[in-house]
Amino acid sequence: MQRRTVVAGGLALAALPALGQKKYGPGASDKEIRIGNTIPYSGPASAYGIIGRVQAAYFKMVNEQGGIGGRQLNYISLDDGYSPPKTVEMVRKLVEQDEVLFTVSTLGTPSNSAIHKYMNQKKVPHLFVATGASKWNDPKDFPWTMGFNPNYQSEGKLYAQDILRSRPNAKIAVLYQNDDYGKDYLKGFMEGLGEKGKAMVVKTATYEVTDPTIDSQIVTLQSSGADVFFNITTPKFAAQAIRKVADIGWKPVHYLNQVSSSVGSVLKPAGLDKSVGLISMQYFKDPTDPKWANDKPMQEYFAFMKKYLPGEDPMDGTATYGMAVAQLVVQLLKQCGNDLTRENVMKQAASLKFQVPLMLPGVVAETSASDFAPFQTMQLVKFDGKTWQGFGEPMAVR
Repeated sequence: MQRRTVVAGGLALAALPALGQKKYGPGASDKEIRIGNTIPYSGPASAYGIIGRVQAAYFKMVNEQGGIGGRQLNYISLDDGYSPPKTVEMVRKLVEQDEVLFTVSTLGTPSNSAIHKYMNQKKVPHLFVATGASKWNDPKDFPWTMGFNPNYQSEGKLYAQDILRSRPNAKIAVLYQNDDYGKDYLKGFMEGLGEKGKAMVVKTATYEVTDPTIDSQIVTLQSSGADVFFNITTPKFAAQAIRKVADIGWKPVHYLNQVSSSVGSVLKPAGLDKSVGLISMQYFKDPTDPKWANDKPMQEYFAFMKKYLPGEDPMDGTATYGMAVAQLVVQLLKQCGNDLTRENVMKQAASLKFQVPLMLPGVVAETSASDFAPFQTMQLVKFDGKTWQGFGEPMAVR
């Protein structure tokens, strides 16, 4: 194979560390770098499986172009069905049998919570986890774990601030997943509302990931008289909620958490006409937004999807998420140079400053030894029936 460097963004190669003497940890050699992943290709959160498929295809493309430093990326991605016990089983296999150098994009707050202590006890980099729970930014107690998504609690606070600004007398109903993920969003939302929160939130309802539908919860929330609805759900249930809200004629101002804002995997199944007016957040470019038509990174994304994943929907924002994480992994490995030990992988992960090509302008992945949250800035957006439109100023989520 021909060897050439793939630049995943705007950081000059001169800024990367000197290659130096080769040092290898488990999962790395002159020939390959083994990367582990678990994701729900099946089960109630299978809509997120596209993240793993996109990353596998992206690393295949990088390998065809010579790999990283001449090394092939061996991406081992296993189906955990969004079941924490299964995640534990799969991750133990990746660490103890496959001996991966690190894991990336393990998905879900409950699933990552189940392996959190294990990964840190084993001192295996547990990187760019696909969840925005606040606990992933704890370098003191968990120095081997790093998140990717902006913090759920902070996102919840920003929705609360928007409601206080625009609808100070709102009656709010909340639907949330009954686990750490849902409770993290709710905690931030209630903190954002402050003292007024107890009076403003007139009804909450929960669901389990094993529930077939959330129709009864939506009917219950409507009966509360709420005129604002905060929808804290994963894609399958988000689509159900959007559709049911419309079908029963409830017309609240509808806030949808960012992790379920994909036009392709959520709003289309729900019905684009039924999604008009939804409010959410963005921090990476939306493939459905025509303003990116002449954007080079977005053009490269569409070309990549057409060549490597022709059967997938390129308008699915979850696919752009998967590619953005893969781009950051490539940058991280370049920074590691020839020191491919777990210790140096973590050191480099904690010293990122990189404009990921598929992120919104100015949304830079930036970390330090004391701050493991790569992304801090998000943009409020409203769905117009075709795409998400930004409004207001981008805001830091902390």
